[in-house]
Amino acid sequence: MSVVVVGGGVLGFMHALEARWRGHPVTHLEREPGSRGASVRNFGLIWLSGRAGGPELDLARRARARWAEIAAVVPGTGFRPNGSLTLARDDAELGLLKEAAARPDAGLRGYELLDPAAVRAVNPALRGEFAGGLLCRADAAVEPRLVPAALRAHLLDAAPAEPAYQWLPGREAVELAPHAVRDHTGAWHRADLVVLCPGAAHTGVAGPHLAAFAQPPVRRVRLQMMQTAPLNAELTTSVADGDSLRYYPAFDLPGRRRLAPQDAAAARVSAQLLLVQRLDGSLTIGDTHEYDEPFAFDVEEDAFEHLLAVAGRLLGTPLPPARRRWAGVYSQVTGTELYHRSEVEPGVALVTGPGGRGMTCAPAIAEQTFG
Repeated sequence: MSVVVVGGGVLGFMHALEARWRGHPVTHLEREPGSRGASVRNFGLIWLSGRAGGPELDLARRARARWAEIAAVVPGTGFRPNGSLTLARDDAELGLLKEAAARPDAGLRGYELLDPAAVRAVNPALRGEFAGGLLCRADAAVEPRLVPAALRAHLLDAAPAEPAYQWLPGREAVELAPHAVRDHTGAWHRADLVVLCPGAAHTGVAGPHLAAFAQPPVRRVRLQMMQTAPLNAELTTSVADGDSLRYYPAFDLPGRRRLAPQDAAAARVSAQLLLVQRLDGSLTIGDTHEYDEPFAFDVEEDAFEHLLAVAGRLLGTPLPPARRRWAGVYSQVTGTELYHRSEVEPGVALVTGPGGRGMTCAPAIAEQTFG
């Protein structure tokens, strides 16, 4: 079976990888010279701790296993099974963490409730103020800015003979037909299966198809993030603060209703602290959420100030200076499905909308495409 993949984000590359590992020749189109969208503008978290029980957790667990398999042959992804700590600032947040630790599926996530001393034993860099934490041993991290290039290099190295894997950057898909896509140069690319992974591009080649739905199946979400200079300490886990308990479905438990009102600056931008140390020692810090378009074209400093203050309190030390700040936009389903898949034309599948679970679940989503 021949395959054409449109889109050079993590979802597109995982489809290309899955197809090649199944022995299918792949032609891979990307409109930019390289990956520039949400796939490289995220934390690189392989995040099981906050996923809803049932199908979402099953998908994330399968993807987590697949990430480990991929890392064994593509070490350039920077995969590391570092786990995570979600930290409570007060008794209400700690009570909600206790409820989460008692979930029937807590063992599948590797949950363990820790007091402050045990938190510091697991992650000595956390020397600040917190009431306890929830360890999730199943969580992991990758290097988002490196993942697409590492997967591309692997695919090219493993398939030097031309039709096995062709990478065609700077080619924008502009027209579809059964089992075919035309790029802006006029070239048609035909295959048994065309997989469209356009990310947050809800217009373009996928636009007429998405517009035909009575209710939009996907929406766009904007976020802000930043990266610091290297920290002179090692964070042995990824870190989330108590505000993350407000947003992740695993924590939709009775104790959530007892949480204190969110800080006004955080609530205005639906902020939560997620903190990941990169391989070079720098810290990726975020994030915020904006749902109503048109999105602002600039970034808001008060959101960063809030997140930096929270991170500083948890670490108990001044943070390194910021070196990069950015915004990103990702595609998120509007219904109860975990991501959107539909047939645009015979032999042409659209796969998009995993939202914030995209980096986590992309390998398993690609597996499901090929069944």
